[in-house]
Amino acid sequence: MAGRIRDEDIALVRERAPIADVIGEYLQLRNAGGGSLKGLCPFHDEKSPSFNVTPSKNLWYCFGCNEGGDTISFLQRMESLSFVEAVETLARQVGVTLRYEEGGRSARREEGKRRRLLDAHREAAEFYSEQLLSPAAVTARRFLDERGFNRAHAEHFGLGYAPPGWENLTSHLRRKGFTDAELVEAGLASQGRRGAYDRFRNRLLWPIREVTGEVVGFGARKLDPDEDGPKYLNSPESPIFHKGRLLYGLDLAKRNISQQRRAVIVEGYTDVMACHLSGVTTAVATCGTSFGEDHLKLLRRMLLGRSNQGGEVVFTFDGDAAGRKAAVRAFAEEHGFTSETFVAVQPDGLDPCDLRLQHGPQAVADLVEDRVPLYEFMIRNVMEGYDLSTPEGRMAALDAAAPVVASIRDEGVRRNYGKNLDRWTGILDEAFVLRRVNQHMHRGRKGQVRAPARPAPTPDAREAPYDLNDPSVQRERQALKIAMQYPSLAVGFDTFTEEDFTVPQHRALLRLILDHGGVAAAHDPAAWVNDLREAAPNDAQRDFLTRLAVEQLEFYGELDEHYARQILGTIRTHSINRREANLKSRLSRLEGTAQVEEQQQVLVELMALQQQKRALREELAGGM
Repeated sequence: MAGRIRDEDIALVRERAPIADVIGEYLQLRNAGGGSLKGLCPFHDEKSPSFNVTPSKNLWYCFGCNEGGDTISFLQRMESLSFVEAVETLARQVGVTLRYEEGGRSARREEGKRRRLLDAHREAAEFYSEQLLSPAAVTARRFLDERGFNRAHAEHFGLGYAPPGWENLTSHLRRKGFTDAELVEAGLASQGRRGAYDRFRNRLLWPIREVTGEVVGFGARKLDPDEDGPKYLNSPESPIFHKGRLLYGLDLAKRNISQQRRAVIVEGYTDVMACHLSGVTTAVATCGTSFGEDHLKLLRRMLLGRSNQGGEVVFTFDGDAAGRKAAVRAFAEEHGFTSETFVAVQPDGLDPCDLRLQHGPQAVADLVEDRVPLYEFMIRNVMEGYDLSTPEGRMAALDAAAPVVASIRDEGVRRNYGKNLDRWTGILDEAFVLRRVNQHMHRGRKGQVRAPARPAPTPDAREAPYDLNDPSVQRERQALKIAMQYPSLAVGFDTFTEEDFTVPQHRALLRLILDHGGVAAAHDPAAWVNDLREAAPNDAQRDFLTRLAVEQLEFYGELDEHYARQILGTIRTHSINRREANLKSRLSRLEGTAQVEEQQQVLVELMALQQQKRALREELAGGM
């Protein structure tokens, strides 16, 4: 795996990928004056535009949902990419060759090899797609037609056809300059005694893509039942294809998953197609393996976003025994979900593809909407087969289902399902059922050591009150905006201390600025703001400083050094006044006491503050 991308290459990507051009691919931007652009935010519903883009600083900020960032962070949010994936995607678009620091020559060699394998897959996908239109592909086209898919659908999902024969693709890629060794390592060819030969032959193919949209493998369906080989054949594990970390259709579904906060997990490639064509555009499928922890990690950043909570995962399973077994596997993994987990099962056993074909697209949409919580599905599934008309049957059903309820980790959810279990079994003794659940819970925990509870997090600036109507907050905010947007005019800003600001949010931002050299270090304001954003300790502070970096200054006319000095001087004046008031209050409490020495100290400090105030008044008057 390649190491860390060099900072200078990331900076070059930012420079060559103008933010207005990148964001303009996703939404319509209009002139907002002052060198800014405005549009409707793609991350929340709104009727009037509050999404601002400042090209001169290469930043965006939404004043509606209070989030912002640069070109890279926009692509991360919009396409649900990691930071590295977003940088690599932009680098390909603007023609920047990235270098990786760790690993030296070996890392560069690995990245070069990965690029070659991706290029080979891109060429293969184009070759297979063209072959689907050839006379030899009539069986493949009939297969699609019988399942309700036409040419436009095939093109949308990038389907292809591998013709019969041993070296159709291999010969084609050799002519493109790829070696047999590269094709074998990529999983596009197999090694025989006489050389490399095509891995896929006489099969319908689905390209499997990374979240960035690059083809890394194929899923292939056999068309002639009399031929040898499995019904479905996937690419083998390779440097770029890891089926445990890939979801078919995620490149198409990622944006809708983020927007709708829902992912629908289906079992086959045609099911993904059927769902998307039925309006369920959040559907994805595993690639020949069960849904696991790595798949969960892929979805987590799309489902949870910045809040790290909420979202739905809906598993659709066939109504047969295999489908129920798959649901049990999902239940075993449920503890890894921060999202709510649901199951959608068609009673007649039809999968989404057949359901669309026989009952239309609305039936597929209804299947997903009629989902039930995974816990409920598992409990009812366990209870099936027991005669609930007899006391013996009800008790047997309770003892079968109680361990399932007992395994629910959230106490409140566990208690609610315990109450539901009472009704579902018909025992109608809620206290008795809950005791039974608790008995099973203690049995399951016997011998286990409970992890110590984590201490509650210490409140920080993200949780502190922030009143925009407070004049002190307004003044300090203005000073910080000057420091962020016009650092060359913020003369004396670096002499501020945290005591000069009244709210934790402002003090935290001042500390961040000073820790990075202050405004004196802002030789390139745009790069400086990006450096501060990357150094911010959390998303809340990162969004706050981004907002101040793009928010308009509240003044009339053109900002100059005189106005900047007045604003910064006002902050100092009010800071001195606050300290002076505190000292006077302290002095009044000391009057009449024997603490004469402390009274003298307070008087000295008061005199020093009064001198500072006079000096500041003269300094500001001299700049008039």
